[in-house]
Amino acid sequence: MVESEQDMKQIEMWKIKKLITKLENCKGNGTSMVSLVVPPKDDINRVSKLLTMELSTAQNIKSRQTRQSVITAITSTKEKVKLYKQTPTNGLVIFCGVILMEDGKTEKKINYDFEPFRPINQFLYFCGGKFQTDPLKCLLTDDEKFGFIIVDGNGALYATLQGNSREILQKITVELPKKHRKGGQSSVRFARLREEKRHNYLRKVAELANNNFITNDKPNVAGLVMAGNAGFKTELSETEILDKRLVPIIIAVVDVSYGGENGLNEAITLAADALSNVKFVAEKKLVSKFFEEIALDTGMIVFGVDDTMRALEMGAIETMLLFEDLEVTRYVVKNPLKGSTKTLLLNPTQEKNSKYFKDQETNTDYDVMSEDALTEWLCHNFKNYGAKIEFITDKSQEGFQFVKGFGGIGGFLRYKIEIEDHHGEDGAGGDDFDAETDFI
Repeated sequence: MVESEQDMKQIEMWKIKKLITKLENCKGNGTSMVSLVVPPKDDINRVSKLLTMELSTAQNIKSRQTRQSVITAITSTKEKVKLYKQTPTNGLVIFCGVILMEDGKTEKKINYDFEPFRPINQFLYFCGGKFQTDPLKCLLTDDEKFGFIIVDGNGALYATLQGNSREILQKITVELPKKHRKGGQSSVRFARLREEKRHNYLRKVAELANNNFITNDKPNVAGLVMAGNAGFKTELSETEILDKRLVPIIIAVVDVSYGGENGLNEAITLAADALSNVKFVAEKKLVSKFFEEIALDTGMIVFGVDDTMRALEMGAIETMLLFEDLEVTRYVVKNPLKGSTKTLLLNPTQEKNSKYFKDQETNTDYDVMSEDALTEWLCHNFKNYGAKIEFITDKSQEGFQFVKGFGGIGGFLRYKIEIEDHHGEDGAGGDDFDAETDFI
């Protein structure tokens, strides 16, 4: 199963969110933390020259310890930049520095360099006592594309909005008869002709909506906003004139005072809440469907760390629901006497209990081969099992119930499965896979 672009975007956004949290918790000793963001198409050689100048300036710092920390950080950054012959397509992000550990005395050198999953169109160089993460936060802005139809008695405008970028797709103008007839005309005939022209106009608006917002027989936008200063928008959204494929994605119908581009600007402002709510609503629908499957007892869902991970190993999970802040760590441990390895999935309370890191038969301490946050491990490995991941927050009532009542992890199954009870005698909540059934 090939990962979709949407799946990859979710994963990358999760990684950036975790990196921001990690960087913001770092504290430096003086001005020893370098943040560098190079936008696309910027000259990488110019950046190297800038760092050389900064390195020269750092030699003048009076405090020997601070001077050494700053020189170390800038030198590390400069070495990372040397690895790139040119700026990557989406730009370059580097964080280098010497940070203080929790004891406030021990120092540790950290180094991150990567190409963001989409462009960051600003340059940043900062050397100080903390990392500057604001440029990364723009990557967390959802870049769903939304469609806008601004329609009134003078014409219609079609546009899209993606992040902060808007695009006018098409404009049309129309001259409809006024409400009042001229002398010498039959009022009945006038009203009929006026209604026909109005209906034909709306039909044309609907046809052009198909041309602009449907590609390969499905909508090419995440949501559609109808706006106008007359009854046209309401009539268009509530009648059968508009294509049935577009009706379900109408997320807002708003009144605007103007037509054209001024009306578009006003519509974007008025529909802001609806636009930001799309992802929230999608999450609520997904979790509600999960609860519905439980209520119907279809046997097509799984939840909890133990059962979900076993179902994943069996290749039975189609879509995994995963709380973005799930506190479970995946350990791969080895018995030095038997030479066998096993996987442990432990929550923070279980991690503090030494019994999970001992062979109960021989009382031998396990050797820890690897230690990863389960969410991070899943982000790197879920594609190996033909599954897709949907991240869930606890901000909605449904999401909160999923996290608190179902462990923050579950999934929709491709087919019904029987999962054996592999819990140990101690009733541990962590998984305990044998080496031959493990999926490392």
